Amino acid sequence: MTSNSTDSLCASDDKLCITLNYELELIVVPAILLILTLLIILIVCLLKLCSRRERTQDRAPQYLHQNHRHTTHRQSNTHRRNLKGIDAPPGLNPLEHEEVPMTVKQNVKPTAVPQKPTQMQQGGFGHVTALPLRFCIKPNDTVSFFRARMDNKNVVLRVLKENANNSEKQDFLGFGSFLSNMGPHPFIPALLGVVSVQSPFVLVVEELKHRDLLGFLWRCRQDNSGCEMTEKQIFTMAGQVASALEYLHGRQCIHGNVGACSVLVGADMTAKLWGLGPAYRRTNTASAMEVEEVGMKKWQAPEVLARRGLSQSSDIWSFGILLYEMVTLGGPPFAQVPVTELLQYLQSGKYLRQPSTCSSSLYSIMKSCGHYSPQRRLSVSQLINVLRTGETSADGRRPLRVTEPLNFDRYMREAGLREAADSAFL
Repeated sequence: MTSNSTDSLCASDDKLCITLNYELELIVVPAILLILTLLIILIVCLLKLCSRRERTQDRAPQYLHQNHRHTTHRQSNTHRRNLKGIDAPPGLNPLEHEEVPMTVKQNVKPTAVPQKPTQMQQGGFGHVTALPLRFCIKPNDTVSFFRARMDNKNVVLRVLKENANNSEKQDFLGFGSFLSNMGPHPFIPALLGVVSVQSPFVLVVEELKHRDLLGFLWRCRQDNSGCEMTEKQIFTMAGQVASALEYLHGRQCIHGNVGACSVLVGADMTAKLWGLGPAYRRTNTASAMEVEEVGMKKWQAPEVLARRGLSQSSDIWSFGILLYEMVTLGGPPFAQVPVTELLQYLQSGKYLRQPSTCSSSLYSIMKSCGHYSPQRRLSVSQLINVLRTGETSADGRRPLRVTEPLNFDRYMREAGLREAADSAFL
């Protein structure tokens, strides 16, 4: 339509008529061009964002043991749980059996973990307090322990101290990788996260209400302590520890530190096997036959005392000592035998005496774990079966009683321990 024809159809002063005739040229076409321009800009931005994500994935951190074959199933990234307060590298979730990156940032000023109760920022650790040191927590110049709240649950923070050198940092993260590779098990405390990209480095582990089993057993000796142990509970908790031990052995891991100090107790009386520090250190020594010098000789099998090396059967021997600790409410094994004479005592065919609080069925299991010859000891699967059988007929009503109060100095002497701390919480 020409200008002359438009003028012929519309009066010169009829602006509405003129606008309607020029609507296509003046409104529709510019609007379409504007929308197309915005779409092109949006597509370009999306392409740049995708390219940036691909470059980030190409720079993923290198992991330890790259030649190690992961036998566990990995979940997709879309199903990863977001651990609030855990500043781990992208894609890392120890619950999915991934390894901890060993990249240690240099020249980063560590930030101190609060020593007093405090409310952390939203999404982080809350109510951080120093964990009271107990007998079964080994003092360490490079590691501190704290209690905290994370995702509405109690956790224990294992924090690397500021003065740690590079070797200690590598060892700390290596231990986290070792725990992560172990994978989850119902009777092994859960590793909930790792802070490894900024100082201070932290391992986050679930907290169990009653802490170590030895301390719990000692409290059971006290009247009105609220702690009670029956024979049936011994069978149940021992079966849980044996299940964890079977899992570790299936992963070719010898615990080497089985005892009441290495078992943690939950609010529901669930027992979980811990104390995996020595097991990790053995994987990083030149000789797998090396004996841990931690003063726990009265828990060690004869072949370990004779420096012939650890085996799965050595763990079974120590498990028998654990049963003795449980039935005596934390009594020291081989109390009347000096450490220097223990190997000779065992070589003569002697073993632990049957405690007055111990039934014949439970004592027979202890003896089956305590054969001098490793080949004659129960296997861990046999041990689980006999514990399940014994649990069905065990007394679950009458609490065990030990009238003699605990004398700590006497315990240290009779247990052959020269220092106040023997085995580590971690």
